[in-house]
Amino acid sequence: MKATWNGVVLAESDATVVVEGNHYFPPDSLKKEHFAPSSHHTTCGWKGEASYYHVEAAGKTNENAAWVYPTPKDAAKQIAGYVAFWKGVQVG
Repeated sequence: MKATWNGVVLAESDATVVVEGNHYFPPDSLKKEHFAPSSHHTTCGWKGEASYYHVEAAGKTNENAAWVYPTPKDAAKQIAGYVAFWKGVQVG
């Protein structure tokens, strides 16, 4: 699987974990130079609190386009630290 935005590869892995239709990429598959921490957070009833990243590629920023559950609840422990995407990031 590969995550791309604005013509740039953000992450690539053959070991993603699919939860609720989203591919979660292992932390070591991320091209970290394209990620900037965000102060945005959301809470999922069964996964816990998600933290977000802004995605930066080819001179543009896609705010809060990636999220991670750093310390998920037990039901979602398989995605701890894994990153998923939305807001126009193509995964395939």
